[in-house]
Amino acid sequence: MSQKIVIIAAGGTGSRLNANLPKQYMLLNERPVLMHTIEAFVGITDKIVVALHPNMVDYWLELCACYNFEIPHELVKGGETRFQSVKNSILYLHNLLTENIFGQALIAIHDAARPLVDRELIKQSFNQAQKGINVTLAVKSTNSIRIGDINTSVSINRDTVWQIQTPQTFPADILKKAYQQEESPLFTDDCSVVEKLGYSIHLLESSNKNIKLTFPEDFKIAQIYLNN
Repeated sequence: MSQKIVIIAAGGTGSRLNANLPKQYMLLNERPVLMHTIEAFVGITDKIVVALHPNMVDYWLELCACYNFEIPHELVKGGETRFQSVKNSILYLHNLLTENIFGQALIAIHDAARPLVDRELIKQSFNQAQKGINVTLAVKSTNSIRIGDINTSVSINRDTVWQIQTPQTFPADILKKAYQQEESPLFTDDCSVVEKLGYSIHLLESSNKNIKLTFPEDFKIAQIYLNN
């Protein structure tokens, strides 16, 4: 049986919230966001790895003690970028597991700031990866889309436009190979890293509930979902 592992990328600084505290540590429903995110994977994954900014490790441990948060998870010190944080986590797992176990493992990578991800979709993602498919959650665009700049743009068919979410789930050996590449500005997510090696990406339709907490109003929207 393949090990199912999630890497939660939690090394962000939260600058777009104009807050001193990174968004993954801010409170949602009276608990830090990251705790909600970790909980979403309990009972689905065999191992939860959280990549934290090195300066936030002690603070996170204090939060866990304060909120009696005892869900088992392993901490990896993140890098300067998301790419580096994920790469550090993959290297950590490769060194931790035997070659055979790692080679058969399935790894999902998830944003710490997406605490409301649907557990059934997580399971479906792993099921797809078990078949050798690289998969990401995504939602169809509901807006009209134009490509260009403020001076010149063209309309495109929005039915072919998808907004990408996480988790993004892969066979571990493919992910390890992808993250041996040099980092590039074109790597906007894990799928773009894997795709650069010529692998195709499958889309698994999700919902807007899997919101990424980026701006202050996003917390209000997330709270509405939780209240319902």
